[in-house]
Amino acid sequence: MRVTGMIPLCAVLFARFANGSAPATPLPEAVTTVLEESCMDCHDRKSHKGGLDLSALSKDIQDPSVRERWIRIHDRVDKGEMPPRSGEMSAADRQRLVTTLASAISNLDHREIAAAGRGPLRRLNRVEYERNLRDLLHLPYLEIRSMLPEDRESLRFCKTAGALDMSRVQLTAYLEAAAAALRKATVSTATPPPVTQYRAVGSRLFPGPGTFGTEKAMFFARANRAISRKEFEGRGKGEPYPLEQDADLELALFRSASWPYAGNPRGFLAKFEGEYRVRFSARAVVQLEGQRLEPALRSIAMTFRARKPTGVDVFGEVRATGGILDIQPERAVYETTVYLKEGESIEYSLLGLPMPLLTELKPNTAPVYRFPPFPEGGQPGAAFQFLEIEGPLPPAEWPPRSHRVLWDALAPGAVPGAPVEEARRLLCRFATLATGRSLGEEALAPFEALALARLEQGASFHDALLAAYQALLSSGHFLYVREPGPSAEPFAMASRLSHFLTNQRPDETLLQAARDGSLRAPGRLRAEARRLLEGPHFQAFVDDFTDSWLALRHLRRDEPDMRLYPEYRMDDYLVESMELETRAFFAALIRENLPASALVQADFVFANDRLASHYGLGGVSGSQVRKIPLPPGSPYGGLLTQASVLKVSANGTSTSPVVRGAWVMERLIGQPPPPPPPSVPAVEPDIRGAKTIRDLLALHTQSKECASCHSKFDPVGLALENFDVFGAWRSRYRGVSEGEKVCGIDRTGKDFAYTLASPVDPSGSLLDGTSFQNIHDLKRILAANPRQLGRNLIHQFTIYGTGTPVRFSERGHVEAILDACAKDGFRVRDLLLALIESPIFSSSLSTP
Repeated sequence: MRVTGMIPLCAVLFARFANGSAPATPLPEAVTTVLEESCMDCHDRKSHKGGLDLSALSKDIQDPSVRERWIRIHDRVDKGEMPPRSGEMSAADRQRLVTTLASAISNLDHREIAAAGRGPLRRLNRVEYERNLRDLLHLPYLEIRSMLPEDRESLRFCKTAGALDMSRVQLTAYLEAAAAALRKATVSTATPPPVTQYRAVGSRLFPGPGTFGTEKAMFFARANRAISRKEFEGRGKGEPYPLEQDADLELALFRSASWPYAGNPRGFLAKFEGEYRVRFSARAVVQLEGQRLEPALRSIAMTFRARKPTGVDVFGEVRATGGILDIQPERAVYETTVYLKEGESIEYSLLGLPMPLLTELKPNTAPVYRFPPFPEGGQPGAAFQFLEIEGPLPPAEWPPRSHRVLWDALAPGAVPGAPVEEARRLLCRFATLATGRSLGEEALAPFEALALARLEQGASFHDALLAAYQALLSSGHFLYVREPGPSAEPFAMASRLSHFLTNQRPDETLLQAARDGSLRAPGRLRAEARRLLEGPHFQAFVDDFTDSWLALRHLRRDEPDMRLYPEYRMDDYLVESMELETRAFFAALIRENLPASALVQADFVFANDRLASHYGLGGVSGSQVRKIPLPPGSPYGGLLTQASVLKVSANGTSTSPVVRGAWVMERLIGQPPPPPPPSVPAVEPDIRGAKTIRDLLALHTQSKECASCHSKFDPVGLALENFDVFGAWRSRYRGVSEGEKVCGIDRTGKDFAYTLASPVDPSGSLLDGTSFQNIHDLKRILAANPRQLGRNLIHQFTIYGTGTPVRFSERGHVEAILDACAKDGFRVRDLLLALIESPIFSSSLSTP
């Protein structure tokens, strides 16, 4: 069935608002008078210290960029940072300047909010669009985000209204993505695809008798001993392996999967896309010298990876599916559900094990791999006895729900007797399902006209109606999250709340509250927010918010330098565990209503076996991250020292107090440093190990201008220097030439050598003169100001939830929220719920 690829732009209704030239809004005379008396000596055309020339700076705060400059001036004067020396501005003049400037900016802010709302209309970003289509069409595995252009990031988020513009290119992409989703939702057969049942035992558990990484990486075993390769020799050309049906055989694996590893059961490919049930028998084992097996002392984590197993497709998509399973030492039968596309198979993927890579490849010879030395007690792995696959699993009813969303009771391929009337009915029904409300005849008219025009041109009933559906899903009715307000429809608030806390459109309960008006009742918005926080889609908020705020989307961006950090090379299990920890911690901040101080100081971590080992914690087994109390003296606990945060604020080769300090101050503390002057080079650590980072910083900050700026964030970064590029504790830096040499073989079978260079000095002094000796001291200092930590969280939630940062006139609302939450320690869920009930979230103009 074909869906039209391009709809004329006139068929898609996008409201465009022309902004006329607003009259100028000059600063009050009292502001300019104080500036001329107290500031011009340093900030005139001749001096312009810090790059600020007040004589040339426009006084028209109607211009947003000009207003932003004056807000920064207000803030620095208000904090006492400017003028920098006492006596240059009297207390009375300082108060007069701050009060008058704040009043002028706030009054203008209020007028703009009253006229046009807090910010521009916000388009769905590509993640939200995919999730909305998944929910609407009941297609939980729908993947269309890759068809849409990358959304621009602003203020760390891809939800900022000002950056989510709409162009012809984007509109075309949304149309094509909608068409792809509609094709996947529609079925054309009267019955579901046939179910395939597959069972593998013996040698069918693996493509062949060998794998990447030599016999130490994989072999078949019987009675806990590897069998000879000769037993796999066929009886003649084209004959099957003689051990295909040997149920006593075990497949023993001792390596993690990576390209070009292809450890899939032989002879299975998915004939149809869908969910497949996988059952298998396995046990955790250790391999001893001589390829002998013994029961392991702990579980081993595994997942399945979906891929097309042969040919050029080996370079294509490879993804984990079916979740992580912990294989126990006692033999047991495990079951999971994997999602496969047509032509895909599954491969065994053990986690956290060696990953031997190709060492030598010569013509007409077998490739050479080198397995790293066995750890003490043997090499952990898993032994499989049988594997069964069944699928695609049929839906509970046919046609599936995705089809019925589009066609109601119309059977696949059927054509109604009265196509025009049925097209109108189905279009009206689908529009209500898609938008959550009745659009009305006027709003539906363009889409109806499009469908009827296609029918008149000879298109099939299904193609004509799908064209209208496609246009609707690419129109402003579906693509935009509207600004709520006193006169806005209740659906706007329901949509904002749902896209904030679940990253998708409102569910039926929230929609009904919007329809009957109860969402406006006192306490109902808070009650709905609490329900969503406890619901199944809350994890989508956790994932997307931490992806942006804490840059988890970049967690895999910088590979570790194999010269300096060979132990991290291709350790996907560690990186995945880092991500799981931070997401679990952030979810706990909200669901357990932890105090804001936990951002920097906590007496627990969320860890699994791999992360516990990384943090030097013992007694933890299994792949599931869970809350673990920290022993006294541990440097971990809180976001500040989580491995994920420490990794994304490093570059894989070296750590920089400048980068880490600025990162922490901006994202966790909410005090971003100004951008560096364009002519000043960055501080590059000396990976030879010859110079300390403190020596390099001392050279960099010789000028007063550099020193004054760096003093705001470098000390925080220095306290974090005890953590390497992956967040592990260290007492000495590593180098490539200077210092004590360390040699060995890494987990990929490659030789490594690095040096232990100068010791780490994590001491420092903050801008206010407070000194610290180590990370423990810094944590106590930062945790002592929970109000600032809570304030930053409110600002981050506001940008993410409304698409617009806290405006100048709304700062009083933020302080009111903090005042209300102060007595309980600024607990995170309390802050979140108070924001949702505030005028900031509802776009109200009430006075703080």
